Amino acid sequence: MILPAEKELRAALARFADARIEHDVRPSGRTSRLLEDATYTLCVMTGATDAEQALHAADTLLQGYRSGQGGSAREDETLAA
Repeated sequence: MILPAEKELRAALARFADARIEHDVRPSGRTSRLLEDATYTLCVMTGATDAEQALHAADTLLQGYRSGQGGSAREDETLAA
């Protein structure tokens, strides 16, 4: 699997969190679409099929980045989605 760049993964997680909060506070068609789009992006980046799996996969990837497992040896495979 091609890994997302850490910066891009963090940005997608922040976008998902913002959309989730906004939709929870003021649900509307617009916030629903924003959440759907953010969820889709996160799922594609992590290879998951739903938000829960995507969040778990993102946590795992971020732990790998912290421990150096997602570092320079895999830089060639990393994409900025």
